[in-house]
Amino acid sequence: MSKPEVPDIENTEIYEESKRYAIPKIFTSPSTGMEFVLIPAGKFMMGSPSGEEVIYDDEAPIHKVTIEDSFYMGKYPVTQKQWKKIQGSNPSSLKGEDWPVEMISWEDAQEFIQKLNEKEGTEKYRLSSEAEWEYSCRAGTQTRYSFGDDESKLNEYAWYEKSFGSETHPAGQKKPNSLGLYDIHGNVWEWVQDRWHSNYNVAPSDGSAWEDGNSSSRLIHGGSWGSNAVSCRSAARLGDDPDSCGSVVGFRLLREL
Repeated sequence: MSKPEVPDIENTEIYEESKRYAIPKIFTSPSTGMEFVLIPAGKFMMGSPSGEEVIYDDEAPIHKVTIEDSFYMGKYPVTQKQWKKIQGSNPSSLKGEDWPVEMISWEDAQEFIQKLNEKEGTEKYRLSSEAEWEYSCRAGTQTRYSFGDDESKLNEYAWYEKSFGSETHPAGQKKPNSLGLYDIHGNVWEWVQDRWHSNYNVAPSDGSAWEDGNSSSRLIHGGSWGSNAVSCRSAARLGDDPDSCGSVVGFRLLREL
């Protein structure tokens, strides 16, 4: 099955900024073949707008965040094939080389990142902050989803509970958002760097990961193949133990410029 075409993003407001940078729009990891999409710096409103039909306390208050530095974001969640190239084994319960790796904890993701950085002689790979993830997901929008508010279109972009088949699917089979990121809604929840907080009061405004606080839980975003539509919204978030894993949780990498 061929992947859906990436929409023309030359005309989107957020992507216009990338023209300022004399760097490739796509970066490919030499050791894994993982593709990364350029995400230009900018500002956005993070959290659930007051007009959304469903808003949870931990998605508020909506607040302005400035992403000060451009970065590369994984075009797809990390696949089982890519995981095996670094870790040598595949922990996933739902097997398929091009399927997102799952059954990995936040701690497992950190180990993978450390080994990948060592293998390529860099320190540029990491998990995104929650703000960087939502900024990339929204791609300049302020709607429930990266494609708008119409929930009936979610199946075009995401594998979720109303899609055919109660399992993960190969990465990149649904439509991408306007920045060219696939499976940013659904398929697997994605770990980010931040600790969980019950709301956004005193959250960082510079796009950095929010790592202080008493909670030991880390955050996952994006929803999964088992999630309802509400959980696949751009602002939706859940906390989970850093050593917890399941068949609905994977991760996507960020690479610094």
